[in-house]
Amino acid sequence: MEKNTTESFAFTSHQKIIIAILALLQFTVILDFMVISPLGDILMKTLDMTTANFGFAVSAYAFSAGISGLLAAGFADKFDRKKLLIFFYTGFIIGTVFCALSTSYLMLLMARIVTGLFGGVIGSVSLAIVTDLFVIQQRGRVMGFIQMAFATSQILGIPVGLYFANNWGWHSAFIMIAVLGALILIAIITQMQPITKHLELQSEKNPFLHLWHTLSNKHYQVGFTAIAFLSVGGFMLQPFGTAYLVNNIHISHLQLPMVFFFTGLSVLFIMPLIGKLSDKISKFKLFAAGSVISVIMILIYTNLDPIPLWEIVVINMILFMGIMSRMIPATTLNTAIPEMKDRGAYMSITSSLQQIAGGIAAVCAGFIVHQETKTSPLENYDILGYVIAVVTLMTVFLMWRVNQLAKSKDKALETPVIIE
Repeated sequence: MEKNTTESFAFTSHQKIIIAILALLQFTVILDFMVISPLGDILMKTLDMTTANFGFAVSAYAFSAGISGLLAAGFADKFDRKKLLIFFYTGFIIGTVFCALSTSYLMLLMARIVTGLFGGVIGSVSLAIVTDLFVIQQRGRVMGFIQMAFATSQILGIPVGLYFANNWGWHSAFIMIAVLGALILIAIITQMQPITKHLELQSEKNPFLHLWHTLSNKHYQVGFTAIAFLSVGGFMLQPFGTAYLVNNIHISHLQLPMVFFFTGLSVLFIMPLIGKLSDKISKFKLFAAGSVISVIMILIYTNLDPIPLWEIVVINMILFMGIMSRMIPATTLNTAIPEMKDRGAYMSITSSLQQIAGGIAAVCAGFIVHQETKTSPLENYDILGYVIAVVTLMTVFLMWRVNQLAKSKDKALETPVIIE
């Protein structure tokens, strides 16, 4: 399968439109989740929130997204995927509008829960759509484009969101996301065709039995575990990244945007290349190589002394190129595990476990890292790096098992839905 060239699996015009829609959709979902962190200082002062309150507001999205993914898993294969996407994306937009209208901590907390309930399902529905409409030899490139949303949100989304907040109040940042989301929703309604091939394989199984069947499948459990572990490293490192740069590396707040900009730029550059490589060479070998780079760079990064800005920018760029280069082959391999009739449920559970594992990882990181005062250096950040390195190596083994399962399936017999 790996020997086929990408030219043999060129995208149709409709597939290109789908890729663009899903990439933009993912951009808004990621931006909605990420923009609240840079707005933290403004929100805490405006809504009279403590740091603990703000932590709950951030984690509320992740945990509600994880719960909703599990609840929706049993129903995910019972409907046209286009209708499912429209329903949950509409709810996500409404939740974002409620965030903009919040005037107190409690209102914002409830709005984040609502946004997470809907936003948590969007990623899994998108993955199911990718798996339905693209053969395995195309998915690496597709995931490369879609996951560029992470980098784009750092380069464009967060600075633009902060610009809106500084000029027209923090509410305007959420309004901007909601307006962009409304435009993408119109594109989904008008440009995406119904995706119902999986319905032909459905039985009259109760949705909750369907959920249990998916959860209890031993092959699927390997994929669930691998993806959950994949999320742990990033969620452990990210929450304290800014505090580490400021207090330990002595990067000023004015220099931080430059670090984020060039980090995002490097990810934006590497994603399409990794996507193409993922469709040409062994996905597992690519994942393993990215993991080795990640471990080396994490150990270097978490043991740094104060260094010049350009050095931390270069280290950060290589670090995130390694981390993000693992995501595409891992996600692509994972899409090969479920049968067509279980894809929606499988992707929903996978997405949920990512969110829940990430939330748990962030809490664990909080117990490992210690800071005496708000301006003192973070302690035990090197220990955090060692923990992440071990988890990363464990993920390589789990992904090897996923790769073995993917190989055992005869993908040549799968008939993709390709719409001209």
